[in-house]
Amino acid sequence: MKAIILAGGLGTRLKPLTDATPKPLLPVRGKPIIQWGVENLAKYGINEIIFSIGYKAEMIKGFFGNGERLGVRIYYNIESEPLGTGGAVKDIVKKFSISEPFVLIWGDNIADFNISEMIKSYERNNAWIAMSLTERDDVENFGVAKLEGEKIAGFVEKPKKEEAPSKLINAGAFIVSPSALDILPEGKSSIEKQCFEILAKEGKVFAQMHKGYWFPTDNLEKYNFAEQEIGRYI
Repeated sequence: MKAIILAGGLGTRLKPLTDATPKPLLPVRGKPIIQWGVENLAKYGINEIIFSIGYKAEMIKGFFGNGERLGVRIYYNIESEPLGTGGAVKDIVKKFSISEPFVLIWGDNIADFNISEMIKSYERNNAWIAMSLTERDDVENFGVAKLEGEKIAGFVEKPKKEEAPSKLINAGAFIVSPSALDILPEGKSSIEKQCFEILAKEGKVFAQMHKGYWFPTDNLEKYNFAEQEIGRYI
C-alpha cells in the first residue's frame, strides 16, 4: 500500500518561521513535522510514500532525498500551481498509476495514527473512504462528524457546542479507494467538500476512532503547543 502526504501549503499562518523554511521542515522536538508522519507510516509497513509539495520544494527534497535513511522510498510530486487537496491527490493518483487503496494524510498533523485499524475499518465496511476521527472539546472550530454506527453520515461545520452532533472531527488520515476520486472535477478541487462530504451522504465513508495523540501545527499557537506537549507521549 502506498501513502500520499499533502504538504504543499505556503505556511502563511506560521510566518515568520516559514519565510526561510518550508512548513514540512519546521522542527518539533528536533524532527521535521513531516518526518513524524513518515515514521508513523513506516511503523505499519507503509514504505512507499509520495510527498505532494510546492513551496521551497527543493529544500524538502534535499533534506529527505529518496527516503533511504528513514527506511522508506520517498517520491515527489511538485505542484506548479495550487490544485487544492482534491486536485493534488487526483493528480498524484494519475501520475503514479495508483490503482489500489492508499493512505492519505495531511502533512501538518503530528499523530500516532493506527494505520492497521484504519485498514480494518475500510475492509470491514466495504468503504470507499475510512476516515480517522479524533475527539475535541472545541468543536466550534471544526467540522464535526455525525455518526450512524461506524458510518459517517455527514458533517456539521463549526457548530455551537450545544448543537454539535458529536465531539468527533476529521483527524486528517484516511484510507482511500481511487474510485472515490472520480467524483472530483479536473483541476483545482477540495477533497473534503467535493468528495468526502458527498460520499458520506451516500453511505460510503466510515470512521476509525483515533485514541492516540494528535497535534495540528497549522499556526504558530498550535505549533508551539505541539513542541511543548508532545514530550508527554514520546
